Amino acid sequence: MSRPLAIVAAIAENDVIGRGEGLPWRISSDLRRFRAITMGKPLLMGRRTFVSLPRPLPGRIIVVVTRDAGFRPPEGVRAAASLDAAIAEAERAGDELGADEIAVVGGAELYAQTLPRAARLRLTRVHGRPQGDVLFPAFDPAAWHEVARQGPVQGEKDEFAVSYIDYARI
Repeated sequence: MSRPLAIVAAIAENDVIGRGEGLPWRISSDLRRFRAITMGKPLLMGRRTFVSLPRPLPGRIIVVVTRDAGFRPPEGVRAAASLDAAIAEAERAGDELGADEIAVVGGAELYAQTLPRAARLRLTRVHGRPQGDVLFPAFDPAAWHEVARQGPVQGEKDEFAVSYIDYARI
């Protein structure tokens, strides 16, 4: 079974998605949405994104794409040296989990590599312009159809208001 790739990202108005080794904001409601979207699915992520996590994410199988031959993932995390190998590994993980899609969760280089292959974008638009040094790659909005939108909303513990927008490839 070939599962669609779904890019899951939070993107500020200035296209910032990261600062240093972390997020440039604190948005608890988006973390809850991320968890809901990705639970029970294989996650594709780059090594730097994986290393930025405090621990592997429970309830998901993580496949780390890395060219670092010395990278040794912890128990339960899988590594692949190329995007094609990572997608194949995520397909196997999807079989194990009974997942309907593969979630691509960062970073910028992996987003750029998977945008041409992605079937869905599950975006959080952060209504702010925080400083950061990692940007989401440019994409052609004409290639996508908006299928759902919620917001703007701002939770009590959220630094910025956000809108949740899902797109499907045309």
